[in-house]
Amino acid sequence: MTKKHLIEKAKEVSRKAYAPYSNYKVGAALLTKSGKVYTGCNVENSSYGLTNCAERTAVFKAVSEGEMEFKEMVIYAESPNLPTPCGACRQVLSEFGPELKITIISNKEQLETSISELLPLGFRF
Repeated sequence: MTKKHLIEKAKEVSRKAYAPYSNYKVGAALLTKSGKVYTGCNVENSSYGLTNCAERTAVFKAVSEGEMEFKEMVIYAESPNLPTPCGACRQVLSEFGPELKITIISNKEQLETSISELLPLGFRF
């Protein structure tokens, strides 16, 4: 699985986002250690607290299929600003490995990082 393929998957799924309130459509592609790819998009709700982000959608889909070891995630939004994960997504991602590689892409820039860099000292039980 190439990075280019993950980027294309994230871009593709971003177009499926349900974002009637923000019009900020985000897509995520998650590569598992077994080589499978799970995608997710953001799903908004008029009761904003019920909105689900693209990153968590992809993670929850993977976990629901029995995958819990992740290698890399690509996050994409057609925006001039990087779609960095919110705090809740950072915590969920860190649950599955602090060294998870993350690539964040907008239409103007790209950032290669890890979840431990995005969430230093994340909560661990």
